[in-house]
Amino acid sequence: MTLARCSWANPANPLYLKYHDEEWGVPCHDETRLFEMLNLEGAQAGLSWSTILNKRENYRVAFDQWDAKKIAAYDADKVAGLLANPGIVRNRLKVAATINNAQAYLRLCEDVGSLDAFLWAYVDGKPILNTRASINETPARTPLSDQLSKDLAKRGFKFVGSTIIYAYMQAIGMVNDHAQDCFCYQAPKL
Repeated sequence: MTLARCSWANPANPLYLKYHDEEWGVPCHDETRLFEMLNLEGAQAGLSWSTILNKRENYRVAFDQWDAKKIAAYDADKVAGLLANPGIVRNRLKVAATINNAQAYLRLCEDVGSLDAFLWAYVDGKPILNTRASINETPARTPLSDQLSKDLAKRGFKFVGSTIIYAYMQAIGMVNDHAQDCFCYQAPKL
């Protein structure tokens, strides 16, 4: 028997199914993964998510397992190596944004303790469980993603527009937008 999933979950790509089934919409509080997903969502801008998902392991290797301290200190030689790496998206602005985001992340952690604490305060520590019949009802952005986007940009983060941030909020489970007929759907508790 085939499980009912959101229509966007590509059954031809096992990585996509695993991502849909085990990560998307699931609350995440792991600092490394929160930092990773923020940068991967930014890298995805203008591309398909499957492009990034298929390169995810390459990104982990290329960016030192998402060690923000190491990334923040990357020099011109490291950047040149990243721009020559066919395993990642070789876009100069996106690579520079990742380095910049590592620096912004470290400052944010000094200020508020963690990215986890910063993000989850926007939803009082509880994911937003939406009721959507299909992906067509899911907005590209919301007032909350607008606010979080602005706040991240004020803190110096790059590639954090509202649409990217809404996708990020879904990816890390701040928002659960699984369709009602998906086996991952969780009805909001009344």
